[in-house]
Parts: sequence; structure tokens; C-alpha cells
Amino acid sequence: MLVVVLAITSPMALAANLANGAEVFSVHCAACHASGGNIVRRGKNLKRRALERYGMDSVAEIASLIENGKNAMPAYKNRLTEQQIQAVANYVLGQADNNWK
Repeated sequence: MLVVVLAITSPMALAANLANGAEVFSVHCAACHASGGNIVRRGKNLKRRALERYGMDSVAEIASLIENGKNAMPAYKNRLTEQQIQAVANYVLGQADNNWK
């Protein structure tokens, strides 16, 4: 049996989650990924086109990368809570959709 749970989020809760994602990103991610870039590997940035190219164009994929790391990117599963990881993943995808403006 498949059970689907839908969470209804108020606009205020969604805004708070994105604000938290922005804050966590600025503390833990911006040193390497300022404005969606990547100071270690230029092509592996957080722009929409690169996210699509590397199969990282969903909140779940971005969250998994944040959690487990890959290559030069460290894992954050022992540094951030699941809620913080989800907030950052949502923030990154939203910023990519908005061309990091």
C-alpha cells in the first residue's frame, strides 16, 4: 500500500524556511559557492544549467549531495540538521530558478 502525505505550508512558513536556508547557506556554503558559483570547480556550480547537467535539479538530489558530499565537497550530515539541509536545498534550487539574483 502506497501512502502519500502532502504537507500544506503557509506562505509565512515557506518564507521562514527559505530565510533559514539563506542563512545556513551564507554560513556553510557561500565561501565556495558565492552567487551560485564554485571556486574549486567552475563548471560544477549551482546555476540551473549545471544542476540539470549533473542531475542535481531537484530538492532531493541537492539535499543528498549536501548530506553525503562528493569529491571535493564535504558531507554535512554531521554538521547540519535534516531541517537545515532541506532548507538549504530549497534555497539553492529557488536561487537557481531565479538565476541567483
